[in-house]
Amino acid sequence: MRVAEMLRGGPTVGTRNLDRRTILKAAGASAATLGLAATTGCGGGSGSGDGTVTIRYSWWGAEERAKKINQSIALFERKYPKIKVKTDFQTYDSFWEKFQTQAAGGNPPDVFQNAVTFLRKYDKRGILLDLKPQVEAGNLSLGHFRAGVTKVGEVDGKQLGVPVGSNTMSLVIDKKVFRKAGVEPRPGWTWDEYFKALKTIRDKTRVPGDTGYFTIMYLYDLYLRQNGKAFFTDDGLGFDQADLTEWWTDGLGRVKAGVVTDPKVVQQDKPKSSLSAGHGASEFTWDNFTVRYSAEGDSEYGLAPIPTTDGKHTGQYLASLMLSASARTSHPKEVAQFIDFMVHDPRVGEIMGYDRGILTSTEQFAAYKPADAVNKEIAQYEEDTAKAGVLGTITPHPSGADTIEAAFLRIGGDLGQGKSKVSDAVKQFFTEAEAAFQA
Repeated sequence: MRVAEMLRGGPTVGTRNLDRRTILKAAGASAATLGLAATTGCGGGSGSGDGTVTIRYSWWGAEERAKKINQSIALFERKYPKIKVKTDFQTYDSFWEKFQTQAAGGNPPDVFQNAVTFLRKYDKRGILLDLKPQVEAGNLSLGHFRAGVTKVGEVDGKQLGVPVGSNTMSLVIDKKVFRKAGVEPRPGWTWDEYFKALKTIRDKTRVPGDTGYFTIMYLYDLYLRQNGKAFFTDDGLGFDQADLTEWWTDGLGRVKAGVVTDPKVVQQDKPKSSLSAGHGASEFTWDNFTVRYSAEGDSEYGLAPIPTTDGKHTGQYLASLMLSASARTSHPKEVAQFIDFMVHDPRVGEIMGYDRGILTSTEQFAAYKPADAVNKEIAQYEEDTAKAGVLGTITPHPSGADTIEAAFLRIGGDLGQGKSKVSDAVKQFFTEAEAAFQA
């Protein structure tokens, strides 16, 4: 999904919907632009004779996120004058390319932005620090978080990340087009009702009702969860070739029927979304990415409920961007204190807002009061979703999930453009997924 951050806070890799990769590429500024220090050292941060230690902090994002994080770091360094923070930020692709090189060389940053897709991958390689000992030592608190969010950073009994922002999958709609077509989304509506609405929109407005739901891995995960399965298990895929054949055949059929945007048009619209370009009336993405459409388009955009199979269960869960630490850091205590400050201090919440998703700690959530309509709607959507009782536990993402997500998008996209048959596309996906698990 074009999610991906994220996620997919986004909820996160290579998606056609708004993904973390797309939204964070917006500025692509270099560290020099903001006078950020280059990362140095080996095996973690450094120390000095007066007891001052330096830790390295890396993240992906654009200039606006970097400015906010640097303001937050200034507050941290005032509270902890003996801890200095060297920073480094990249666009999404560049961040992970550099991180993999650093990790392979035994020199990852002490603390870094992370997502659920990468937890098992880098835990398997011994890169991630289990933060539970620091919690037990009193250097990091896992208390005062919104319900369920800390579970996102747990893997096999270890706390490998602490969430800084949460999000969940949603349906973003062009309100003007929906009103013109006389379509009113409602909680609990079924997939049949959703697809009927897409046809009504196309017939009454000549605009395709959806921009291409069938290539979004995270949406397919929700659909599977609604039907007692899931995209991933602990070590593999939670569905079979017959399941995917049905999903992709359905999606391709709706493209041919004109109720889903032609993937060739979607490609031409990039980097703009086909929803904000006026070539589709709805798009599935992470809720906190809704701001994108208002910035890109000239219509009125809002959030609608996820369609269901049984009128009740959406399959939704909270995803999150999080902070993780290197198992090689020389300063685990200081890293834990830094993470604790960045996720709990109310002033940081006021600075960051919903840049990385809905604030996860209760202190920061209470401190930030969104003033604009879009962010107010995002916050209300998460509150309403939580109150509805539909949120479940996030499905595991085994090592290789990032590669598999990218393959799902690419192969599904080629299918939509008529470059392959459904049967061939399904076989190709399962072949590439198996190779990713074994890598």
